[in-house]
Amino acid sequence: MRPKRSHHCSRCGHCVRRMDHHCPWINNCVGEDNHWLFLQLCFYTQVLSLFTLLLDFCQYYYFSPLTELNPDEFTTKHELALVRVSALMGLVMFGGMSGLFYSQMTGILADMTTIERMSTFSTEVSGSKRSWQWALEEVCGTRWKVLWFLPVRSRKSLRSGRHFRGLV
Repeated sequence: MRPKRSHHCSRCGHCVRRMDHHCPWINNCVGEDNHWLFLQLCFYTQVLSLFTLLLDFCQYYYFSPLTELNPDEFTTKHELALVRVSALMGLVMFGGMSGLFYSQMTGILADMTTIERMSTFSTEVSGSKRSWQWALEEVCGTRWKVLWFLPVRSRKSLRSGRHFRGLV
C-alpha cells in the first residue's frame, strides 16, 4: 500500500512521503524528511548572495576605489572584471533562489507539494486551512522558530495533530 500523499520518484527509484520534487542540485528527492533542509539551503544561499553583493559594493566604492588606481595596470583591470563577475553571479543566484524560496513557501502555506500543484486531478490534497505557523512547524519539525534556522538538529514529525505540539 502506498502511503497517502506519497510519490514514487522515477529518477532515484524511491517512494517518498510528501514528495515535493526531485532536485538536481542536491541529487535527491525533496520530501517530508528533508524539505526543511531544502528551505534552509534556499534561505542561506540568498543570504550569502546578498553578502557577496554587499562585499562587491564595498570593494568597488569604499575599500580601494578603482578610479584612483592606474587604469592601465594589469591588476586593476582584472580586479574590476572579477568584481563585476562576482556582482553578476550574486544577482543571478539571489534572483533564482528568491524565486525558488517563494514558490516553496507558497506551497507550504497552501499545504500542497509541487507535484500536487502540477497535478490537475489530485484527490490526495488535504485542503485543510491551517495557520502559517502550524504549516511551517510541520515542515520544520519543531514549534521553536529559532530552531527552524539550525541545520544541525534532527527533525521530529508533528503529523499526528495539534495535541503533539508540545513535543520538540
